[in-house]
Amino acid sequence: MLTGVPSAFIRTSGCNLRCSWCDTKYASWMPEFQIMTLDSILEQVEVIPARHCVITGGEPTTVSGMKALTQALHERGMHITIETNGTLPPAGLVVDLASISPKLSNSEADADTHPGEHAMQTREKRWIPDVLQQWIDGYDYQLKFVVDSAKDLEEIHELLGLLDRDIPPDRVMLMPEGTDMETIRSRDAFLVDICRQYGYRYCQRLHISLFGNTRGT
Repeated sequence: MLTGVPSAFIRTSGCNLRCSWCDTKYASWMPEFQIMTLDSILEQVEVIPARHCVITGGEPTTVSGMKALTQALHERGMHITIETNGTLPPAGLVVDLASISPKLSNSEADADTHPGEHAMQTREKRWIPDVLQQWIDGYDYQLKFVVDSAKDLEEIHELLGLLDRDIPPDRVMLMPEGTDMETIRSRDAFLVDICRQYGYRYCQRLHISLFGNTRGT
């Protein structure tokens, strides 16, 4: 919902899932990291001319000290968005917008070539309704689904039905899977039609359009 708003991004390393199409494997499948103190993170954020901050990953809720970080950013007047897969509870985080991205079956790694990663991406591990309900009940939120074909719509509707919550259509965002503009554009036609039909939002991958699939964006 805040696409295009100047924001400081904090990327954490480490994730409890293994999406086959993950575009930040350096923060999930093969995590790289630099250990930073809370003060050093805040110092870097403060030099960026933006009042919005996005905490992303990996999966930020796996990181110790996340509650202290969100509280410190809040005390400095920052608008805080956290990007999460919604499998771990919020546990008192101070957040203005929860950008929740539940993973569909299209995210499962191949069981033969990546058996360990496949085991981490089973449905019961990537879709936990009671945890998702905690996020939805506790915060302003958006539900962002990564879509690679029109057949994903049936699964999205099934999963939304399991939430036992009234989800307004404009809180559902459909993002085309892809790390290059040719792939993304090839999925636009059916995604636009679905959004028109159901009142969902099309979620553009603006950073790919502007900068390509590069780190730091």
